[in-house]
Amino acid sequence: MAQRARRKKFKRGLLWGIRVYLSGPMDFVASRVEEKKHGWRNRVSEFLRAMSVTVFDPWFKPEVRGFHEYGREDEVSAEAREMWDFSDAKAGARARARLAWKFWQTLHIDLRMVDTSDFTIAYCPTNIYSVGTPHEIILCRQQRKPVLFVSPPVVFPAHDQLRTHLQAAQDRKGLKLLETLEQEVPIKPNPRGTPSLWYMPLVGSESFFDSFGFGDYRKDFGWKWTRLDDREEEHRPQRPLLRFLAGLNERLPPKWSTAQNRYVPNDDWLLWDLAPAGGPGFAHP
Repeated sequence: MAQRARRKKFKRGLLWGIRVYLSGPMDFVASRVEEKKHGWRNRVSEFLRAMSVTVFDPWFKPEVRGFHEYGREDEVSAEAREMWDFSDAKAGARARARLAWKFWQTLHIDLRMVDTSDFTIAYCPTNIYSVGTPHEIILCRQQRKPVLFVSPPVVFPAHDQLRTHLQAAQDRKGLKLLETLEQEVPIKPNPRGTPSLWYMPLVGSESFFDSFGFGDYRKDFGWKWTRLDDREEEHRPQRPLLRFLAGLNERLPPKWSTAQNRYVPNDDWLLWDLAPAGGPGFAHP
């Protein structure tokens, strides 16, 4: 009953029946267990489903006919990396081949979800290493489909507090170790959330967001306060994604033309309007 009430918040609009893939780091997040249970994908999925959107979430892959749990990942999947071996011996070759075979299914199904989606939402904090996410973004853009790119502010308050503490204690050795750690990790704050310059022409200037903007809809969906909300409270959103998605359900967004110095139609947004089965425009199998 509660779910039906939430669906009434959004009218049947442009996103009705659309398919969306949720891309973002999974291997090198602080906790895979926490990310799967309480990460950003859970809230964004709930928000989109309230507009009758089909959501592809790589944590919860759809079943494939004839292939039970094909490409499934869980909280401990990344532990298989411990099998990796650079040795030229047969044991090393065997271990590498086994890992490549094991994760081929994951790569295959994730890229297939991107391929069958109408657009992708990508969460790309600049402090988390990720390979699959850029691959998925590039595939989506090669097909001229939109990528909505969330690049949040990246700060390290605990790091700053530690430096202040060491300075106050005049701990030269500690400060030297901290400086070395900053270079080894590396620790690079990005308080404005500015994305990589390479992403800017790849994704398109109108598709960047600094946050999700969960606060605008927390009461509507009954979301309990978590670290996700702490981050957005510390850095108030300027261009939140969820507000954009709500507007997208009502009208297609334009893009800015540098050549014409004005907004123009954005034909990346090709959302199918298929007629009922058997009618004109129906996509027959």
